[in-house]
Amino acid sequence: MKIHDDHPDLADLAAEGRVVAYFGYGSLVNPRTLRTKFLGIRRAQAAGWRRVWLPRSENEEMSLLSVKRDEAATVHGVVVYDLADHLPAVDEREAGYARRIVDLSRLAIENPPIVDIPVYIYEAEAGAATAEDRQSAILQSYLDAVMQGFRALYGDEGLQRFIRETEGFETKLSADRAVPRYARPVALDTGEAELFDQLVAARGVKTIPI
Repeated sequence: MKIHDDHPDLADLAAEGRVVAYFGYGSLVNPRTLRTKFLGIRRAQAAGWRRVWLPRSENEEMSLLSVKRDEAATVHGVVVYDLADHLPAVDEREAGYARRIVDLSRLAIENPPIVDIPVYIYEAEAGAATAEDRQSAILQSYLDAVMQGFRALYGDEGLQRFIRETEGFETKLSADRAVPRYARPVALDTGEAELFDQLVAARGVKTIPI
Protein backbone atom coordinates (compact mmCIF):
# COMPACT_ATOMS: atom_id res chain seq x y z
CA MET A 1 0.00 0.00 0.00
CA LYS A 2 1.29 3.44 -0.88
CA ILE A 3 1.57 5.94 1.92
CA HIS A 4 2.31 8.84 -0.39
CA ASP A 5 1.85 9.47 -4.11
CA ASP A 6 5.10 8.94 -6.01
CA HIS A 7 6.58 11.54 -8.30
CA PRO A 8 5.50 10.61 -11.84
CA ASP A 9 9.12 10.73 -13.09
CA LEU A 10 10.60 8.68 -10.24
CA ALA A 11 11.59 5.70 -12.40
CA ASP A 12 13.10 7.90 -15.12
CA LEU A 13 15.05 9.95 -12.59
CA ALA A 14 16.36 6.76 -11.01
CA ALA A 15 17.47 5.45 -14.41
CA GLU A 16 19.44 8.68 -14.83
CA GLY A 17 21.16 8.14 -11.47
CA ARG A 18 19.49 11.17 -9.92
CA VAL A 19 17.70 9.40 -7.04
CA VAL A 20 18.92 8.50 -3.57
CA ALA A 21 17.08 6.97 -0.65
CA TYR A 22 17.46 7.22 3.11
CA PHE A 23 15.95 5.33 6.01
CA GLY A 24 14.07 7.45 8.54
CA TYR A 25 13.42 6.17 12.05
CA GLY A 26 12.62 9.40 13.94
CA SER A 27 11.19 12.69 12.74
CA LEU A 28 11.77 11.65 9.11
CA VAL A 29 8.85 9.22 9.44
CA ASN A 30 6.53 12.24 9.53
CA PRO A 31 6.22 13.80 6.04
CA ARG A 32 5.09 17.05 7.68
CA THR A 33 8.68 17.57 8.84
CA LEU A 34 10.26 17.05 5.41
CA ARG A 35 11.42 20.24 3.76
CA THR A 36 12.58 18.83 0.41
CA LYS A 37 10.23 17.81 -2.41
CA PHE A 38 10.83 14.10 -1.99
CA LEU A 39 9.84 11.65 -4.72
CA GLY A 40 8.26 8.84 -2.73
CA ILE A 41 8.06 7.27 0.71
CA ARG A 42 7.49 3.71 1.93
CA ARG A 43 7.16 1.86 5.21
CA ALA A 44 10.29 -0.17 5.86
CA GLN A 45 12.30 -2.00 8.50
CA ALA A 46 16.03 -2.48 8.89
CA ALA A 47 17.41 -5.53 10.69
CA GLY A 48 20.50 -5.17 12.85
CA TRP A 49 19.71 -1.70 14.24
CA ARG A 50 18.04 -0.47 17.42
CA ARG A 51 16.56 3.01 18.01
CA VAL A 52 17.90 4.90 21.05
CA TRP A 53 17.62 8.32 22.64
CA LEU A 54 21.00 10.04 22.66
CA PRO A 55 22.20 13.58 23.35
CA ARG A 56 23.58 15.27 20.26
CA SER A 57 26.74 16.26 22.13
CA GLU A 58 27.98 16.65 25.67
CA ASN A 59 27.23 20.38 25.54
CA GLU A 60 23.68 20.30 24.19
CA GLU A 61 20.54 20.14 26.26
CA MET A 62 18.42 18.39 23.65
CA SER A 63 18.28 14.63 23.25
CA LEU A 64 17.36 13.24 19.82
CA LEU A 65 16.87 9.82 18.35
CA SER A 66 19.70 7.77 16.94
CA VAL A 67 20.32 4.12 16.11
CA LYS A 68 22.98 1.68 17.19
CA ARG A 69 24.05 -1.66 15.77
CA ASP A 70 22.20 -4.55 17.41
CA GLU A 71 21.94 -7.87 15.59
CA ALA A 72 19.01 -8.91 17.79
CA ALA A 73 16.90 -5.87 16.86
CA THR A 74 14.90 -4.51 13.95
CA VAL A 75 13.99 -0.85 13.61
CA HIS A 76 10.80 0.25 11.86
CA GLY A 77 10.53 3.45 9.89
CA VAL A 78 10.39 4.65 6.29
CA VAL A 79 12.53 4.79 3.20
CA VAL A 80 12.36 8.22 1.59
CA TYR A 81 13.19 8.49 -2.11
CA ASP A 82 14.67 11.88 -2.93
CA LEU A 83 16.67 13.70 -5.56
CA ALA A 84 20.41 13.25 -5.21
CA ASP A 85 20.69 17.04 -5.40
CA HIS A 86 18.78 17.26 -2.11
CA LEU A 87 21.19 15.04 -0.17
CA PRO A 88 23.35 17.95 1.09
CA ALA A 89 20.21 19.52 2.60
CA VAL A 90 19.35 16.25 4.33
CA ASP A 91 22.93 16.00 5.61
CA GLU A 92 22.58 19.52 7.01
CA ARG A 93 19.30 18.57 8.71
CA GLU A 94 21.06 15.55 10.24
CA ALA A 95 24.11 17.51 11.39
CA GLY A 96 25.95 15.60 14.09
CA TYR A 97 25.10 12.28 12.48
CA ALA A 98 27.16 10.16 10.10
CA ARG A 99 25.53 8.90 6.93
CA ARG A 100 25.95 5.13 6.58
CA ILE A 101 24.98 2.65 3.88
CA VAL A 102 22.25 0.17 4.81
CA ASP A 103 22.83 -3.45 3.83
CA LEU A 104 20.01 -3.97 1.34
CA SER A 105 19.79 -7.65 2.26
CA ARG A 106 18.76 -6.56 5.78
CA LEU A 107 16.22 -4.01 4.59
CA ALA A 108 12.54 -4.78 3.94
CA ILE A 109 10.66 -2.09 1.99
CA GLU A 110 6.92 -2.26 1.42
CA ASN A 111 6.19 -2.25 -2.34
CA PRO A 112 9.40 -0.44 -3.34
CA PRO A 113 8.82 1.79 -6.38
CA ILE A 114 12.42 1.30 -7.54
CA VAL A 115 15.18 -1.11 -6.58
CA ASP A 116 18.96 -1.37 -6.52
CA ILE A 117 19.76 2.14 -5.37
CA PRO A 118 21.78 2.95 -2.23
CA VAL A 119 19.82 3.49 0.97
CA TYR A 120 21.43 5.56 3.71
CA ILE A 121 20.82 5.69 7.45
CA TYR A 122 21.97 8.43 9.82
CA GLU A 123 23.81 7.26 12.94
CA ALA A 124 25.12 9.39 15.79
CA GLU A 125 28.81 9.99 15.25
CA ALA A 126 31.40 8.32 17.44
CA GLY A 127 32.20 10.43 20.47
CA ALA A 128 28.64 11.63 21.08
CA ALA A 129 27.53 11.55 24.69
CA THR A 130 26.08 8.26 25.83
CA ALA A 131 22.77 7.67 27.53
CA GLU A 132 24.65 7.16 30.80
CA ASP A 133 26.08 10.68 30.50
CA ARG A 134 22.67 12.15 29.82
CA GLN A 135 21.88 15.54 31.24
CA SER A 136 19.63 16.50 28.36
CA ALA A 137 15.88 16.21 27.89
CA ILE A 138 13.64 15.08 25.07
CA LEU A 139 11.80 17.98 23.48
CA GLN A 140 8.06 17.36 23.57
CA SER A 141 7.64 19.17 20.24
CA TYR A 142 10.16 16.82 18.62
CA LEU A 143 8.60 13.73 20.19
CA ASP A 144 5.14 14.87 19.06
CA ALA A 145 6.36 14.94 15.45
CA VAL A 146 7.89 11.49 15.73
CA MET A 147 4.90 9.92 17.44
CA GLN A 148 2.44 11.46 15.00
CA GLY A 149 4.48 10.04 12.14
CA PHE A 150 4.54 6.54 13.58
CA ARG A 151 0.83 6.62 14.32
CA ALA A 152 0.04 7.71 10.76
CA LEU A 153 2.37 5.05 9.32
CA TYR A 154 1.73 2.09 11.56
CA GLY A 155 -1.42 2.87 13.55
CA ASP A 156 -1.77 2.78 17.33
CA GLU A 157 -0.08 -0.63 17.54
CA GLY A 158 2.97 0.68 15.69
CA LEU A 159 3.06 3.77 17.88
CA GLN A 160 3.09 1.60 20.99
CA ARG A 161 5.88 -0.52 19.47
CA PHE A 162 7.93 2.64 18.93
CA ILE A 163 7.54 3.54 22.60
CA ARG A 164 8.25 0.00 23.75
CA GLU A 165 11.29 -0.76 21.60
CA THR A 166 13.14 2.58 21.80
CA GLU A 167 15.88 2.63 24.44
CA GLY A 168 16.50 5.60 26.71
CA PHE A 169 13.01 6.87 27.47
CA GLU A 170 13.93 6.87 31.15
CA THR A 171 14.79 10.55 31.12
CA LYS A 172 13.18 13.99 31.19
CA LEU A 173 10.69 15.50 28.75
CA SER A 174 10.81 19.26 28.23
CA ALA A 175 7.20 20.46 27.88
CA ASP A 176 7.70 22.87 24.97
CA ARG A 177 4.56 21.92 23.00
CA ALA A 178 3.00 25.38 23.37
CA VAL A 179 6.23 27.16 22.40
CA PRO A 180 8.12 24.62 20.27
CA ARG A 181 11.90 24.60 20.32
CA TYR A 182 12.04 21.91 17.64
CA ALA A 183 12.73 23.47 14.23
CA ARG A 184 10.02 21.51 12.39
CA PRO A 185 7.04 21.34 14.80
CA VAL A 186 3.74 19.83 13.67
CA ALA A 187 0.14 20.58 14.49
CA LEU A 188 -1.40 17.67 16.39
CA ASP A 189 -4.69 16.17 15.33
CA THR A 190 -7.65 15.89 17.71
CA GLY A 191 -6.88 13.62 20.64
CA GLU A 192 -3.20 13.10 19.80
CA ALA A 193 -1.80 15.26 22.60
CA GLU A 194 -3.72 13.31 25.24
CA LEU A 195 -2.78 9.95 23.69
CA PHE A 196 0.89 10.82 23.38
CA ASP A 197 1.10 12.15 26.94
CA GLN A 198 -0.53 9.00 28.30
CA LEU A 199 1.87 6.68 26.46
CA VAL A 200 4.92 8.70 27.44
CA ALA A 201 3.91 8.82 31.09
CA ALA A 202 3.35 5.06 31.10
CA ARG A 203 6.92 4.63 29.79
CA GLY A 204 8.26 6.44 32.83
CA VAL A 205 9.22 9.76 31.31
CA LYS A 206 9.23 12.70 33.73
CA THR A 207 7.79 15.88 32.23
CA ILE A 208 9.41 19.15 33.27
CA PRO A 209 8.14 22.67 32.48
CA ILE A 210 10.22 24.93 30.28
